[in-house]
Amino acid sequence: MTTDELVLNELKETGALLQGHFLLSSGRHSDRYVQCARLLQYPDRAARVLAVAAEQFRPVPFDLIVGPAMGGIIVAYELARQLGKPGIFVERENSVMSLRRGFAIAEGTRCIISEDVVTTGKSSEETAKVIRECGGEVVGIACIVNRSAELIQYPVWSAVRLTIETWPADDCPLCKQGIPWVKPGSRGNA
Repeated sequence: MTTDELVLNELKETGALLQGHFLLSSGRHSDRYVQCARLLQYPDRAARVLAVAAEQFRPVPFDLIVGPAMGGIIVAYELARQLGKPGIFVERENSVMSLRRGFAIAEGTRCIISEDVVTTGKSSEETAKVIRECGGEVVGIACIVNRSAELIQYPVWSAVRLTIETWPADDCPLCKQGIPWVKPGSRGNA
């Protein structure tokens, strides 16, 4: 079994790879959605999947893993556990990502950003801004699923890469069929 097959199998068996009609946080529509929280509820499965991503950047020198809340918190913890490094998270305060809870990033700290899914890179870039403002350096991004079609300015190490088609709301074939959409995820209603 290839690593892609292993990861896809875990996503499907945990119900993390959803089929349906989804309104994404970008406003676009899709017929598939990845809800990694369903995978992350199983520590043994999450460990197997994240080991695939961890192996890709194991030889890269870094000091700290930083995950954006919510999706990056458990990912940061598990990657840090596997690699023997500290893992922290940033969270929104007044709609702006910031370090709280006594977390700090010292000047010169080489950081890897952890995510569950990378799509547009928005949360990663907000996290990178916090790291840079502290004087840290972003080495790359580690995630479970890379579904980014856009240019991300850092290396991305993922357990699997998925191409999921999306459509503008006014040109969605599922809307034209009268199929109701749901808005999943941390920025949605589910």
